[in-house]
Amino acid sequence: MAKNAKAATAAAGGTGVTYETVGDSYFAQRGLVRYAGVASLWALGVGAVISGHFSGWNFGFGTGGWGGVLVAGIIIAIMYLGLTFSIAEMSAALPHTGAAYSFARTAMGPWGGFLTGLCENVEYVITPAVVVTFITAYVNSIFGLDPVYSPVVWVVFYLIFLGLNVFGLELSFKVTMIVTLISLAVLVFFWVSAIPYMDFSRWALNIGVGPDGAAVELPEGGGPLFPFGIEGVLKTLPFAVWLFLAIEQLPLAAEESVDPKRDMPKGIVLGMFTLIVSAFMIVLLNPSVANVGAFKLGTSLEPLLDGFRAIYGDSGVVVLGIVALTGLIASFHTILYAQGRQIYSLSRAGYFPRGLSVTHKQFKTPHIAMIVGSIVGLAVMFAIWFALGATEGGALIGSVLLNMAVCGAMLSYIAQGISYILLRKNAPHIERPYKSPLGILGAVLTILIAIVTLYYQVQDPNFTKGVMWVLVWFAVAIVYFAAVGRNKLVLSPEEEFALSRGTADYKSH
Repeated sequence: MAKNAKAATAAAGGTGVTYETVGDSYFAQRGLVRYAGVASLWALGVGAVISGHFSGWNFGFGTGGWGGVLVAGIIIAIMYLGLTFSIAEMSAALPHTGAAYSFARTAMGPWGGFLTGLCENVEYVITPAVVVTFITAYVNSIFGLDPVYSPVVWVVFYLIFLGLNVFGLELSFKVTMIVTLISLAVLVFFWVSAIPYMDFSRWALNIGVGPDGAAVELPEGGGPLFPFGIEGVLKTLPFAVWLFLAIEQLPLAAEESVDPKRDMPKGIVLGMFTLIVSAFMIVLLNPSVANVGAFKLGTSLEPLLDGFRAIYGDSGVVVLGIVALTGLIASFHTILYAQGRQIYSLSRAGYFPRGLSVTHKQFKTPHIAMIVGSIVGLAVMFAIWFALGATEGGALIGSVLLNMAVCGAMLSYIAQGISYILLRKNAPHIERPYKSPLGILGAVLTILIAIVTLYYQVQDPNFTKGVMWVLVWFAVAIVYFAAVGRNKLVLSPEEEFALSRGTADYKSH
């Protein structure tokens, strides 16, 4: 290792970084275990996203009407198809836990890798905080809890699902599989229940445009497919992102996959097509149920529960509420997993403090990374809560953190699309067990749609607050890396592969 490190230091000349020699014990303390096959990877991808089919996507009815949500969903699906096919190719060729950071590190050098990793870091630290906010809203509604106790609910859910992720990889993947299958079963049950109560024209098309340009309810339905025209479709793009957000986390499981070169592309593509089917069914059926409608769903925090109530009444609201909670729990659990691996990979390579990447002696999970990431997410929530109070703070946490997560995601998609194009052009010699059927065109579409989505997200006043905090996050991390991290990099698998320009043998620890 010492010989390799010296060679790497010389090879890294001109990139502004240096590498420190570490012994074998360094990687021995950061070992992972392999467990996941195609089914586990599929569940990890679908579980991460599925909460977006339970809530969040429906706010698009207020900006685009039913037709706007459908077309925006198709455009966003094209963006994610381009992205998932690209990362399926890159993750099979570069099967490292670093995922987006790893792709960008090989394509754009250490600073490109670091900044891309930072975009994903914002997404994976903040998204669990957003999801636990939604979970808390459901729990308060179901059990009639005073919102003043919401911080207690946050901490309880973090402790439970951190524990399930820390105490063994096999346990974590089994929980992922169970909650993902239950979530999909809940959705299928809703689809079957909704079909007899479906009246598409009366309820899904009950949005018109008022004199002030705002959405108004049409009591008899039969409104236009696109009440706000093309502009409405484009304004709906940020909401449609929730139908697929976080599917891109799958490559973070590369070093815990039994055969990532074979299984990773299958897991990603199967997961994506599962989500496309589920997204179409929920967009079609949820607003079409009698006495629900697109207008009501445009402001609903619990659209699926509204649908169940319309079909089965209020008598079983506690049971229905708990059922509707499963999708949120699935995403919370799986994104905590991704958060740990993302911080672990940047720490193992020295971009973040190295102590974060030490894994549990018995369970071989990155417990310190997951715990610290969760503490940061909770700290952000508590800071807003105690600064603004329960009512204003509670509302702001959801909107600001949501925009921070989506902003980080869009920036990372752009960076991954650029990485894909550069790797195709500059490193054609890298072995590619899987090739994207969309090729460079898919990556270009991903970049363009992500840029347009970001532009329309800027139009949301809450975005400004979210992006300001993202900039603060970036500033702190960049100062640390410039002053400390860049002088203490380590030849992790991602770094060694990148320094060899894709000629080194694939390694893991």
